[in-house]
Amino acid sequence: MIQTGLIQNVHDDLLTDVSYDFYGLNFATCSLDQKIKVWLLDESTGTWSVEDEWKAHDAAISKVSWAHPEFGTILASASFDRTVKIWEQMTSAATTELQPNTSSAPQQASGGSSSRWSERAALVDARGTVRAVEFAPHHFGLKLATVSTDNHLRIYECLEQSLLTTWQLSEEVDVTSLPIASRPSSHSVAFGTPTHTNATLDGASASLVAQALQQSQPPLQARGGLGNREADGGWCISWCKERYWGEVIAAGCGISGTIKVIQISPSRRPTTLLTLDPSPAGKLLAEGNTAGAVPSESDTPTPYAVTTVAWAPSCGRSYHLIATGSRDGHVRIWKVKPAEDSDMEDDSVGSKWTASIAADFDNHRSAVGRVEWNITGTILSSAGNDGRVRLWKATIGGVWRPAGSIGVEQTEEEDASMDENPAAD
Repeated sequence: MIQTGLIQNVHDDLLTDVSYDFYGLNFATCSLDQKIKVWLLDESTGTWSVEDEWKAHDAAISKVSWAHPEFGTILASASFDRTVKIWEQMTSAATTELQPNTSSAPQQASGGSSSRWSERAALVDARGTVRAVEFAPHHFGLKLATVSTDNHLRIYECLEQSLLTTWQLSEEVDVTSLPIASRPSSHSVAFGTPTHTNATLDGASASLVAQALQQSQPPLQARGGLGNREADGGWCISWCKERYWGEVIAAGCGISGTIKVIQISPSRRPTTLLTLDPSPAGKLLAEGNTAGAVPSESDTPTPYAVTTVAWAPSCGRSYHLIATGSRDGHVRIWKVKPAEDSDMEDDSVGSKWTASIAADFDNHRSAVGRVEWNITGTILSSAGNDGRVRLWKATIGGVWRPAGSIGVEQTEEEDASMDENPAAD
């Protein structure tokens, strides 16, 4: 059974992001009204109330992200004003003693709260609107990643964790032109059916087929001249939660319709381990068509931007799950297999990473704005422009099915679909 609650009039304008803290007792919201609000759960009544609110940027805010609590109570916010700001929650006494940026410190929140949020740093390297920000897993230190409409992925590291005022730009790369770590002769390709993950092609034979298919594809065409506009693209990032594989991040930029899995290394430039691409070439491989037949230009659909990506917690699995949502209304779940231990000694570890589509749903029938996993990576939620949050869960046989949906306005049709399509336990 799905239990829901409704909070009215959260912001004065369109809500752009919601982010829970590590413990799930607070969440932060941001909006086109340029404000951030932090909400607190009353565990005795189960109700949420505003703990703090302040004007954080000079333009619409796109994303907010919480740092791990071992670093303190810290928020990062990304905005259309091309900046990322770092905020820290301080008690009134502590804020009085230490306010390096007093001119931009927020006003006292309404409701008599004794806590305040102070701006500790502003990151201004982006040459486009900043669309996503996310702190790295805590075992990599106090780091965060951003992606902006200049198609650049930027990694920042805090050099003074006690003050949070000094952040070093450790990496800055154009996602669209990142080199591929794999050698063409040993590249592995894998694509699956919409609900199964058994179709794979490994080694040089798959590489040759993939190259032939990709070379025959026409250049990506924009939709009626809209492809170069920011409104038509998608920019998103998500860190790999597993420490064993090092700093790995999934990133999408522009209208390519693909996600790149990128390895961040202190000893060399970032490289692409794998590209998640639900293209016609991939569909041919999934169907076992290796005879050289390729889709014609007229049969090639225009790619739709990927607007959101979420890397699932591994929880002991031998593979990773990455979920994506696109402007075409599709929610896709990718099963990603990293390099085997025997291949880790080779510098071209990316050559052994493979991926397959475990599920592909278009139930939203409109652009998908957000996908997010639960804490164990077993249930996926997605939110779309249809005004509904949909849940997805795998059966015992590994087939992903709808597990229900929720919305502000329940209809008889949707209620019936929830009863008919529950996921098997």
